[in-house]
Amino acid sequence: MPELPEVETVRRGLAPYLEQRIIKRVILRRPDLRFPFPDGLAGRIEGKQVQRIERRGKYLVFQIQDGSMLLNSLGMSGRWTLSGPDIAFTPGTFAHGASIGTGDGPHDHLVMEFEGGIRATYTDARRFGYVHLIEPGCMDDDPFLRVLGPDPLDSMFDAKVLADSLRGRKTPMKSALLNQSIVAGLGNIYVSEILHRAGVSPRRTAMTLVRKDGSPTARLERIVSETRVVLKQAIEAGGSTLQDFRGVSGDSEVGWFPVNFRVYGREGELCKSEQCSDTIRRIVQSNRSTFFCPSCQR
Repeated sequence: MPELPEVETVRRGLAPYLEQRIIKRVILRRPDLRFPFPDGLAGRIEGKQVQRIERRGKYLVFQIQDGSMLLNSLGMSGRWTLSGPDIAFTPGTFAHGASIGTGDGPHDHLVMEFEGGIRATYTDARRFGYVHLIEPGCMDDDPFLRVLGPDPLDSMFDAKVLADSLRGRKTPMKSALLNQSIVAGLGNIYVSEILHRAGVSPRRTAMTLVRKDGSPTARLERIVSETRVVLKQAIEAGGSTLQDFRGVSGDSEVGWFPVNFRVYGREGELCKSEQCSDTIRRIVQSNRSTFFCPSCQR
């Protein structure tokens, strides 16, 4: 499932082409994805300008001219593809040869045509993604956004903020970091990598990383520091989605961060930490695989 770096990679691909452009036409090829499309979506946004494209945690947010916001979750397999003038578009194909990302593929469910001939196509084979329209002035009350914790790349996010959220929590640290109300945007891949680099066991109880006075321990400081490092490196590499993640122009020259994996997917292999001869283990936490080094992570 796309995590923060993958969504940020998509945002950076869309923004230069779609920001400040008027939506000329919206085509819905089915009534729903994970949830039904918003009632009257086409009529609500056609003729209006996309002012900015932002990211909130794992969500893409299209800021519309009238103050409304189009929120998109990519789910498991969602992707955006751009086509039109000055875009080198290489359509992908399914096993049976049908094109995807052209706007006419069997899983191309939403198409937005912009001024200047630009076309943005949302493709979602598994349909776990969704599109949601937030009315002007209603962002703070939106059920999807109001539950999100701080973004780990926000300048306001630091170890003290994280300590405030973890104080008194008896949940394992891995589970705490996956909680989107504590930190927005982190997922299974990056949490495993962050905890290894910080030297913290995924099974360690979250509250033990907070001192009695509420201040963060040195280990919690390392987690915050490594979170920024890992996420920034992953964004530079275009993310880590392991299946068919592609850029918005259809190319596959993204998603190269897996070459930097130290633990994720490396069960039974030697730990990459210097002076460590132990092997990477895998356990299951909350029905998800966790990869870690029992010697390096305490």
